[in-house]
Amino acid sequence: MFRRFSFWTTVGALPLLLVAGCRTASAPDSQAQKSYHRGNARRQPGSDAALESLAEAHAHYAAGVIHELDDQPEAALKEYALAAIKDPNNEALVLEVSRRFLQNKQPEKALEVLIRAAARPNASAAVLARLGFVYSQLGKLDQAVSASRAAVRKAPGALVGYQNLFVIYLQSKHPQEALKILDEAAHQPRLDAEFLIGLAELYANLGLQVPAQRKAANAQALAALNRAEALHPANPALRLKLADDYNLVGDATRSAEIYRDLLKTAPELPVVRDRVRARLADIYLRGSDHKAAAEQLENILADDPTNAQACYSLASLALDDKQFEKAEGYLEKALLLNPELSPAYYDLARAQIALKKISAALATLEKARAKFPSNFALEYLSGIAFSQQKAYPEAVQHYTAAEVIAQATEPKWLDESFYFQLGAAYERKGDYAEAEKTFEKCLQLAPDFAEALNYLGYMWAERGLHLDRAREMIEKALKIEPKNAAYLDSLGWVLFKLNQPTQALDYLLQAAKLTDPPDATIYEHLGDTYVALGQAGKARDAWQKSLSVEPNDLVRKKMDDLKR
Repeated sequence: MFRRFSFWTTVGALPLLLVAGCRTASAPDSQAQKSYHRGNARRQPGSDAALESLAEAHAHYAAGVIHELDDQPEAALKEYALAAIKDPNNEALVLEVSRRFLQNKQPEKALEVLIRAAARPNASAAVLARLGFVYSQLGKLDQAVSASRAAVRKAPGALVGYQNLFVIYLQSKHPQEALKILDEAAHQPRLDAEFLIGLAELYANLGLQVPAQRKAANAQALAALNRAEALHPANPALRLKLADDYNLVGDATRSAEIYRDLLKTAPELPVVRDRVRARLADIYLRGSDHKAAAEQLENILADDPTNAQACYSLASLALDDKQFEKAEGYLEKALLLNPELSPAYYDLARAQIALKKISAALATLEKARAKFPSNFALEYLSGIAFSQQKAYPEAVQHYTAAEVIAQATEPKWLDESFYFQLGAAYERKGDYAEAEKTFEKCLQLAPDFAEALNYLGYMWAERGLHLDRAREMIEKALKIEPKNAAYLDSLGWVLFKLNQPTQALDYLLQAAKLTDPPDATIYEHLGDTYVALGQAGKARDAWQKSLSVEPNDLVRKKMDDLKR
């Protein structure tokens, strides 16, 4: 509803007489009423018409109030508009009515109200600027520029006229003119902090809209912010805006300083405090200062234990730092507070997989599947979880579903890591042809992916296929990671398959030396190699060590055959 006093004080005594009856001589006059009486005493020709217009304005305004009380906003706005047209001196009413028409997407009606008010010699910059904005909405750019220029001349220390001109030039594809307008504003003397902060935001906006101008625009924005800060604005909301804008133009250090100062000087303002902590956390996150970010988020959570987003952000930090139990706790709380927080389900499943809680991870993913449409994260994580359970057919099913989704929505998700996981699932499932094709795809994306080079090379060596190429792949992997025991074992094994047990033995011994705790497969390979070298005793010792690590019927049979 309109603030009624803005109309009464402007209209003066006559409307009050209409609603309140005859005033007594002793009734106190407002300043506006005294002005009205002075003007009435010196009435010039035409004053009767002016008084009649004021009376009509009052009647329309009163009718508008009644309609608004009856919840008839359209009828109320129509009456308010007639009141504003009849009394263009009431700028508060003119601006409010024009705002409502703009909000209702009726700029032509806003124009009708504004034209008379703007035509007065004493029209304010606010009215002229609003007229310029309405003209621009109607596509009348010459009139928009003229009205906005008039607003600037009327009040060079008010930002709104410059802002209109900036938007007009930017939207009409004249970024150099837009920059000139901002520079003109920046050169005005005695600007206050609020003006300078608003100007900095316009410069920053120019940088975002016109990338070629970004460096120069951000430098000017920073200069405006420095001028504003030098004025030492005390208002917490203005200082918050100052810090936000420093952050926007890339000076995170100064931004963080102001945010921290606000926490000290305005701790009693919860809205400011929580917003400042969130901004500080974001700055610390971008600077990879997880400890400082977590401190701010924990403070938010201490003040508001039901803040699901703070829980989720703390969980994300814990995941990044591989603190999976801590992440699990925060994510469970976040989902308790907000069951619709879809990313939290997938992050919780990630944490549970890392903690080897595979059944819990699958249960979490099933909850997500019941609430949300199928997506890449859901299918991919399901594939990982089923792989961990050695349910490889199910794993392949979910990986391939994830692949289809990514191909249709976000192909960049199909990276070398994805195809490595899918290839491993195919191999464990026993589908060697698909595994080979998938690993080849993985290596096309990342030719130096050592783990994939070793995996495919070892898979071929196990099956006695492509042994020379397998050797090349494993040797390439070892050049990347010379002390990797698994790769040393793979190279020893492919050399064994190539009937080179002497060369194989050296790599297998290195692998065994580097592995702690002992690895059953390495000692099985050592036993086989010793047999090929005619060293039965050492073969038995190696196989026995393999069996002590992991029971294996095939290794036990080898030992029995050796005794015969």
